[in-house]
Amino acid sequence: MRVRLKGINKITKKLADGTSVTYHYAWKGGPRLPGKPGDPEFVEAYHTAHAEKAKNPTDALQTVLNAYQESPKFLDLAPRTRRDYVRHIRKIEDEYHDFPIAALADRAARGEFLSWRDKLAKASRRQADYTYSVLALIVAWAFDRGLVPGNPCERPGKVYRSTRIDNIWTPADETAFLETAPPHIGLAFMLALWTGQRQGDLLRLPWTAYDGQTIRLRQRKTGSRVVIPVGAPLKSVLDSTLKTAVTILATSRKTAWTESGFRASWRKVCQNSGVVGLTFHDLRGTAVTRLAVAGCSTAEIASITGHKLSHVAAILDAHYLSRDSALGIAAIRKLEAHENRTKIPN
Repeated sequence: MRVRLKGINKITKKLADGTSVTYHYAWKGGPRLPGKPGDPEFVEAYHTAHAEKAKNPTDALQTVLNAYQESPKFLDLAPRTRRDYVRHIRKIEDEYHDFPIAALADRAARGEFLSWRDKLAKASRRQADYTYSVLALIVAWAFDRGLVPGNPCERPGKVYRSTRIDNIWTPADETAFLETAPPHIGLAFMLALWTGQRQGDLLRLPWTAYDGQTIRLRQRKTGSRVVIPVGAPLKSVLDSTLKTAVTILATSRKTAWTESGFRASWRKVCQNSGVVGLTFHDLRGTAVTRLAVAGCSTAEIASITGHKLSHVAAILDAHYLSRDSALGIAAIRKLEAHENRTKIPN
């Protein structure tokens, strides 16, 4: 059985006689590997190269990347976030594992990193921003601890701009989805819409978090504790739901969801209901929007969803309410009421 080796960089070149030859490298910019894939000498050279790569001198960026991944800052992240970070750290290692730490103080380093991000953006702007943000936070972490002489990655801006400004679940979308969804998926929808919480937190939410009046949880991503009064529509659904698992949300087989299993079932219901272009995460923004349209203040919204006040304001300003006509109608009605109260009678 052939062992699958990750990260091998394959380059095919045309020789002077017109024939082509393929060279294999341990990684992009890494050492060339002898023989052919699957040959014992090829595999041995691959593992030797990666072993040497892990022994980078202490004056190279790899040392900082390793130190960060051993730090409480990294280890305290949620498991899924750590996995995502590691995936992007591998990209950074492939490109900059031997980048001199001293060079971080050189102004040219900023241009080098931004140029690299622009190259990544050709494949995916969003992923390019994500990879760069991981690099930036690691360098910032190291700079704060005096491990590097400068931070050329701060405030880079973004190459990706969200186009989800219209991605709000409308009442029509809600009706279409709930008419098609089985009860255990409909419950997930109602929980998200009436709490504004992330999918991962809701999938892990135990029945003990609900006392009949409120839901209490600690957000895994931020560590924030939130206490959410349960609105009547959600309370009605919760109180009529049989407790078939430790978690409130459960599969049709009465077991807790895996994230991949839930996403697959969610997509299927969206397809069957004709809901297009909307995600589960969009329910979080929809919850913020509906609370605002109902007249809730930024602080009141944040107390429910667990957002920072600045994040609530940013959501309302940049993504959602700029296109929500209900907010404009509510504003005019308030103005009319004010004018009627202050009008001096003839």
